[in-house]
Amino acid sequence: MEEAGVSRELYPWQEECLERWFANNGRGMVQAATGTGKTLLALEAARRLEKKLGEKLRVKVVVPTAALMRQWDRALREYLKEFSYAEAEETPGSLRGRIGLRGGGNQASPDCAYMIYVINSARYELARQILKQLRQGESVLLIADECHRYESGQNRLIFEFLPFAEAARGEFFSLGLSATLPSGEAQQYLASALGKRIYSYGIGQAFVSRTVCPADIYHIGLELQAEERAEYEELTERMTYIYGNLMKACPFLKNMGQKERFQMLERLSGSRNRKTAQMASMYIRLAYRRKSLICLASARTDCACELVSRLPDMGRIIVFGERIAQAEKLYQLLRNPYPGRVGRYHSGMGKQANKNAMERFRNGELRILIACKAVDEGIDIPAVSTGIILSGTSARRQRIQRMGRVIRNKEGKARASLYYLHINDTCEDTCFLPDMGETRLFELEYALESGEFRNPDYDTAARVLLKNLQRAGAGADALKEAERALRLGIVRGDWMDDGRELRERKEQAETTGERNYWICMEKLREIYGA
Repeated sequence: MEEAGVSRELYPWQEECLERWFANNGRGMVQAATGTGKTLLALEAARRLEKKLGEKLRVKVVVPTAALMRQWDRALREYLKEFSYAEAEETPGSLRGRIGLRGGGNQASPDCAYMIYVINSARYELARQILKQLRQGESVLLIADECHRYESGQNRLIFEFLPFAEAARGEFFSLGLSATLPSGEAQQYLASALGKRIYSYGIGQAFVSRTVCPADIYHIGLELQAEERAEYEELTERMTYIYGNLMKACPFLKNMGQKERFQMLERLSGSRNRKTAQMASMYIRLAYRRKSLICLASARTDCACELVSRLPDMGRIIVFGERIAQAEKLYQLLRNPYPGRVGRYHSGMGKQANKNAMERFRNGELRILIACKAVDEGIDIPAVSTGIILSGTSARRQRIQRMGRVIRNKEGKARASLYYLHINDTCEDTCFLPDMGETRLFELEYALESGEFRNPDYDTAARVLLKNLQRAGAGADALKEAERALRLGIVRGDWMDDGRELRERKEQAETTGERNYWICMEKLREIYGA
């Protein structure tokens, strides 16, 4: 979900999408990258639909979490402020109606013109309420945000009214929103409930059309410590031996993909063949141990701390992790150097603590937020300019969602930066996202012992710059200041910026240190360009 803000001006893709939605009788699903404006699209769909109908429209929004419910509430209130009283008087059943929340401790009357439901509450009441209003002759629009979450289990209960909707007197409309729609049977079910997929708008398109902020993407290779490497090699050796025996017993495993193979191993762990079951169970346990070892490698938190120390002071940073223990460790490492500026957000914190942390991060009181999976679907802060992916994920949906949290457009935000940390020479996937549109891709290495970063192109240009300064007769203090600036620049993409932009930043610098930094970046650009 993305914050609508207060502007009603749509991107071309949104206008085209709305045309397709209306052409499909107000039904359908939209797959659009996080940060590209799905919320504004939905609110405009509701406004235009009500105007077209010429009568009051009941709008039901379903979201997966209470955090998203609060964000929809805020986005909707800001959006409604844009409507003039003149338009409200001209439009029957204007959108200036009341907003009701259900879930997360809220129990508003379902008669509100706009109802926002957390899925846990919607499961057992939404279908009944929609059907009641349809039978009363009213028109209802169901907006399913993060709709990929509603195709399975108890969540399907929100669509129970559908078999009876055609016999009702009112009209039913639907709009599903997701950055990553499921495929196969899951998508077919959602299409039967919400309508077919009518539009796709990916990150690559968003970068090219400047719907999102241009980005610098850094892949940073890390090393395991000696004892971690020894344990990794031992686990890998044991897994290889067991898997060889499993292949002899179950040769059909050979032709399976990684995900399918692991699912089959889980089934084999319950096999009646005791030996096969034991081997499958052991292999799974060892795989989880190895994955945990990689995920919690000590180099990750050390690298993140060093990164934060070199990034610009004014930007807000969100750090994505996979494990609560890892998030807590990083929090303890950062809280002393940045007192009162660091917070964490994860399932072990409690709802109120997470809510407080998010609000403090949103209003700028916190500069750094350390988060786990709980925030993947629910952070909506365009001011965030930097994301650090502490532990990689193989899930494409998570990668896209996390990227989308950082690349949202905001006035005055020139570029976003995303840092993906991965462990070299392990089974961890290093192919996180391709280089797309306005993105710039940097490959770095981090040395745990020295705490230094390496980039061959940057390092070569930096050595030339220092030699040039020495030839020009620069003293020890000047060389030391240049080295300081170069240490900062290696984890930033400033040295690749346009020469005119670098000159402007140099002229706008407020301190000597800042000016020296931009002088070095300008010189690096000249050397690299040559």
